[in-house]
Amino acid sequence: MDETLKLRAEALRRFNRAHTSLVGLLQQAYLDSGLSLTEVRVIYEIANRDGLTITDLARDLALDNGYLSRLVRGLKDRELIVSSVSRADARQQILALTDAGAALYASLSVRSQNEMMELISGLEEQDQRSLMTALQAATRLLARASNRPVPTPVITLRGHRPGDMGWVIAAHGRIYATEFGWDHTFEAMVADIAAAFLRDFDPEWEHCWMAEIDGVPVGSVTVVRKSAEEAQLRLLVIDPSARGLRLGERMVAECIRFAGEKGYSKLVLWTNDNLHAARRIYQKAGFRLVEEEPHHSFGVDLVGQNWELVL
Repeated sequence: MDETLKLRAEALRRFNRAHTSLVGLLQQAYLDSGLSLTEVRVIYEIANRDGLTITDLARDLALDNGYLSRLVRGLKDRELIVSSVSRADARQQILALTDAGAALYASLSVRSQNEMMELISGLEEQDQRSLMTALQAATRLLARASNRPVPTPVITLRGHRPGDMGWVIAAHGRIYATEFGWDHTFEAMVADIAAAFLRDFDPEWEHCWMAEIDGVPVGSVTVVRKSAEEAQLRLLVIDPSARGLRLGERMVAECIRFAGEKGYSKLVLWTNDNLHAARRIYQKAGFRLVEEEPHHSFGVDLVGQNWELVL
């Protein structure tokens, strides 16, 4: 056996042992509910998925059909779940929570969340972010290793807070250097734009959206005031870990909504022709290319483009 792989497997086993002990998974009843962890997981899946069948559960939870059928029967006997014949396939039973099951699920969710909040509350903010980043990476990689779908993360958008512009500047510098070979002068330009946004920020007419997954920043965009009639979209960036989630479309839509609500007649932006993913987002949102000009910036030859959207 490959010694490196053996050492890594042992590290994963150590983590599993520490994790199961830490969150009380070795207890006979989960959170004193009288239910096993597997039973609670079944209730969780039923609560969060429509049209769920025993076949779906067996596949997604990697459980034996016979064992799962007995477990489901036990939950029915406790009047926590019910089943009905599927309209699409009469051989399948659709599972749903009873009122008692829904109440139990809600109670366990609150208790579990409170326990986890208490667990990590002693960590500093940066340590909490590091933990979330590590958990996201572990979830994604282990799903890939086991050929299972990666769970869709929950993305939240919020306004900017102190310290966020540091992330925006660093993300632009890192991503554009890695993917396009742009030099330090691009990061310097982003820093100037971010500094001007913070210094001159007018909350009545301007806004910044920070996108987060599990409290970890993964994207940003701003709308700034150019004149009474015209606003500008700036500082759109998406971390590679959050791509494929249509986050760029969502943030640009927020910019358009905001500009429209504030009464701007036009939303403009500047980009470069080699930023194909961003250009597709702008085109799909209705922006129109109005001007382009070659230039040498950030250590490379580029074609700058001005786009606009009449609101």
